[in-house]
Amino acid sequence: MSSVYRKKSGTYYLSVSYQGQRLTKSLGTKNYKTARSIKVDLEKELLTQIIHGANPECLIFKDLMLRYLEFDHGWKDSTYKLNKRLLNGYIKTGFPQNKTTRAMTVRVVNSCNRWGFKNTLIPNYNPIPGGNNYNVRDRVFTVSELKTLFDNVTPEHFNQFVQFAYYTGARSGEIRSISRDNVLEGSLVVRGKSGRRYVKLNSQAQAILLEQMPLWSYKKDYVTHKFKKEVRMLGIKNARFHDLRRTFGLNLIKQGMSIYKVSKLLGHKSVRTTEQHYAPLLTAEIEDFEL
Repeated sequence: MSSVYRKKSGTYYLSVSYQGQRLTKSLGTKNYKTARSIKVDLEKELLTQIIHGANPECLIFKDLMLRYLEFDHGWKDSTYKLNKRLLNGYIKTGFPQNKTTRAMTVRVVNSCNRWGFKNTLIPNYNPIPGGNNYNVRDRVFTVSELKTLFDNVTPEHFNQFVQFAYYTGARSGEIRSISRDNVLEGSLVVRGKSGRRYVKLNSQAQAILLEQMPLWSYKKDYVTHKFKKEVRMLGIKNARFHDLRRTFGLNLIKQGMSIYKVSKLLGHKSVRTTEQHYAPLLTAEIEDFEL
């Protein structure tokens, strides 16, 4: 928590509190607009002092961030770019206003600080709250929207990719570039967010694979932009490629499959993750009742 206030002298001060600790520092101005502009950088400085302590030998967060990004974490290129973008944004403007982006930034900043503490680059680590405070996207496709997609998306090679994504519930990154060597009897070996996993191939997905010569080799940006272009032309609003995966999971649950099995098919680390994503959707599916 932080607040800007003015003392009797007319000078504005910034007060920052975190986990029962508070630091206050003069903003050195009697102009409110100037005080507000100075507040952004000073707030981060005071928060860093509370979290890490005022030890002059302690790395300032900007230097810690650079060391963190230079370290080989075994990340994918996309993961590195995401961390770099969020951390640079935090350095420049603090936490973003958008609820979901703010939560992502909190998690990345906490990860950086935790790494710094583990490697004795900072004296202590107090996680910043709010990393799980985000809006869960709940967009799913209707039956008619799926039919529109499957009947009209072009070219045919990309159309089959869209259908394959729905019939497997796989993430885009797991199936954008696969080889025949990874195709087993009834399953597909992919590398997902949590590492290597098996994707179940139902009869519909297997039929699509048999027709693909060659298999897909798409870049992330191509899938994202191509799909957005197609749904826009078809008049399907507020649609993203990942919504196919969410629709896959919801439709299986609606058909009676246990959430445990759906969790395994989606490759979630725990059933709790699946429940978190699908509980809001399933509430709307509860039949009418009276009390």
